[in-house]
Amino acid sequence: MIRAKNIHKSYGTLEVLKGVDIHIKSSEVVSIVGESGAGKSTLLQILGTLDNPSDIEKYGTEITLDGNSYLKMKDKELSKFRNRNIGFVFQNHQLLPEFTALENVLLPSRIGGIAEKEVIDKAHYLFEDLNIASRLHHKPSELSGGEAQRVAVARALINSPKIIFADEPTGNLDSKNADALHQLFFDLRDKYHQTFVIVTHNPVLAESTDRKLVMKDGQIMNL
Repeated sequence: MIRAKNIHKSYGTLEVLKGVDIHIKSSEVVSIVGESGAGKSTLLQILGTLDNPSDIEKYGTEITLDGNSYLKMKDKELSKFRNRNIGFVFQNHQLLPEFTALENVLLPSRIGGIAEKEVIDKAHYLFEDLNIASRLHHKPSELSGGEAQRVAVARALINSPKIIFADEPTGNLDSKNADALHQLFFDLRDKYHQTFVIVTHNPVLAESTDRKLVMKDGQIMNL
């Protein structure tokens, strides 16, 4: 599902990624762990098409998601590819405060030009599936932390992406809600067969994934 070869990333003279190779199979739940500054979030942003590697030609960098190489896509093509194939869950749920939970969830489909009538039933189903059906019309300020993060998960799933990237998704949750979200990822993988790549400092989540990758000094230490 995800194959990458020789990813480098530098910011000025600071080399953050130093030749990362990674292979993640379809429907795997993989965690990426390591100390702060190891390059985890940078790697996730590049794999998720939100940032570009440095010196692609120099290093012969290759990245494919579900067999598609995106490194040479034009901006419009890349945006469409991202919208259709990738979902994101961040530490801060990043819900838009002026919109209801349902409106937030429908945003990716609207951006993708999908008519609301085509996805509204799926949105309601996701809210049921995530046990937040009673919060459809609540705004983010009216949601608990756990509820808001589940809305963010529903938003990530609405376009049926093949890959979900999550960056410290339980970092702002208490242990009870964190444990519930951990289990939710596995339930969703089993139900929808998506691939999950999760950057985390949470040892319980990391140890429960199908595979744990350790980053140190801009490189993956084990494959």
